[in-house]
Amino acid sequence: MFDKKELCQKITELYPDLGACEIDVDAFYSAAKGSWVVELKKGDHTLQHHLEKHDAMDCIDGKQCVSLGLEIAQLKKNIEAK
Repeated sequence: MFDKKELCQKITELYPDLGACEIDVDAFYSAAKGSWVVELKKGDHTLQHHLEKHDAMDCIDGKQCVSLGLEIAQLKKNIEAK
């Protein structure tokens, strides 16, 4: 099993534009939901994305998380629109 630090690090590696856009990445495991919650923040913009266990494992294995990538793109679009 992996921890939140490993997951956040791998997400940042898979999506290097997060750092370039100064978007903070955090994560925690929600036992109630049975999934990982990835939080992306920049200024007053916040987005929470739920990653199922198998999607989180794909991230750890170096595979891009398509649904997370779409959320990142939407957050960047919202930030740029301001």
